[in-house]
Amino acid sequence: MVKTYLGGEAEVRIYEDFVEKIRRRKRYRIPELDEEIRKKRTRTEARIISQARRAGVATPIIFDVENDKIVMERIKGEELKDVMNEELCKEVGRIAAKLHSAGIIHGDLTPRNMIYSEGKIYLIDFGLAFHSHEVEAKGVDLHVFVESLKAAYDDWESLKEAFLQGYLEGGGSEEVLERLKEIEQRGRYIER
Repeated sequence: MVKTYLGGEAEVRIYEDFVEKIRRRKRYRIPELDEEIRKKRTRTEARIISQARRAGVATPIIFDVENDKIVMERIKGEELKDVMNEELCKEVGRIAAKLHSAGIIHGDLTPRNMIYSEGKIYLIDFGLAFHSHEVEAKGVDLHVFVESLKAAYDDWESLKEAFLQGYLEGGGSEEVLERLKEIEQRGRYIER
């Protein structure tokens, strides 16, 4: 049995032991340009997943990359969003610090892009990931996670504190946390 999910950028097919992620065509692009962009983004995503794994972050193992398709290990477990607690949030902070130390920005760091399996948190969907050592990019990455907590959990403030504590424990910098505060202030200013 195959489950298929359509996202903005990709179609994901989930089989018993593996997952296929196929970048979808954009009809508004020139076909040759679209094909080149999809191939490049697919290769970049697969490369970043492998780099994250080498940096100590649990990710699916990449089995194959072909044109606009990545075939990877299926991680069986629960979406982190369904089992979130302070201890797990602290671990997410440590994971984010490992990514950032390796110069990787996830780009969509939310509990929906994490699977909890056999006591480990696996990061998935690196479709928006990129390389950067800039404090701003790291702060925005953290901001995305904090905003996802606000949107989904009544106890988001305690989860946020656990996340930030884990980030520092994992080697993340105070400078990035200060930038996160600045980013949050910018958002408050805009909302008014």
